[in-house]
Amino acid sequence: MYNRHTSSPSGEIQTVQSARSRKKAFILWRELLPAYLAPAIMAGIGGIVTADWVLQLRAATTIGGSSLLVALCIGLWLRNRGAHHRWIVRTPRILITIAFALGGLSLGMLAAWGVTNLLPLLQLNHHPIWLDQIGFDFPVSGAIACTTMTWRWRGSLTK
Repeated sequence: MYNRHTSSPSGEIQTVQSARSRKKAFILWRELLPAYLAPAIMAGIGGIVTADWVLQLRAATTIGGSSLLVALCIGLWLRNRGAHHRWIVRTPRILITIAFALGGLSLGMLAAWGVTNLLPLLQLNHHPIWLDQIGFDFPVSGAIACTTMTWRWRGSLTK
């Protein structure tokens, strides 16, 4: 085996790269799994510990589902269009992550406002109890999803 300071029999210098130095590719479906499971499991554990069945239901629906939807949207945008914007690529990773987290929080608040104002127009016979917490679930889930997706996407870029 030749190291990078000795030449091979053909006279060319070989470089040895560590397995850790290679960046992982950003594969969307692999990133969506933790985007759904992390908030859903954490909220589900909280529901089990406090014996709150409504929180357990919200963990799988409004918390995990909204996180998955936001992660899918932001992941598609970052994968297809994110690298084309120089300010996203050149800005430090932590600042981009904070900016996208605040954007996810804002979009979650807007979605929660829309759902709570449009739901009465449907005139449902019964009001699902887990919809009372949408004003909290959507913004927090949106911020968590944007944070994880942006952090992992930005880390997958080569410098």
